[in-house]
Amino acid sequence: MFRHILVPTDGSPLSGLAVEKAAQLAKSTGAKITFLSAVEPFHIWTDNANQLAYTREEYERVSKESADGYLDSAVAEAGRAGVAADTLRVEADEPYRAIIDAATQKGCDLIAMASHGRRGMAALVIGSETQKVLTHSTIPVLVYR
Repeated sequence: MFRHILVPTDGSPLSGLAVEKAAQLAKSTGAKITFLSAVEPFHIWTDNANQLAYTREEYERVSKESADGYLDSAVAEAGRAGVAADTLRVEADEPYRAIIDAATQKGCDLIAMASHGRRGMAALVIGSETQKVLTHSTIPVLVYR
């Protein structure tokens, strides 16, 4: 059925559930997984509290370390399920576009992701990354709620 699944992760609890469920799906279909973490680049003018709290260098270090931690946890989950996995960390102003581009470039035949992540109320007002992936992707998308 599926041979290669892209699983975006942002470290949120629901994203962790999507990682777990996608690993189970991959095991049942014999697919491999690529886990993706999209890091927002530093902007001087921002309303992102994490960027306001750090210098550019601190923000870049902390955000990359966090993303790598999320990816390491996801690979460990895939390992427990007996699934081959690799990782990809990208810098992206538009995470939904990075998700779709990565799935296309890696030859993925499914994107499996959480219904929402860390964006909270802002996602309800301007639309979540998941909604944008659903709207723009030509690759099938499986959403975990």
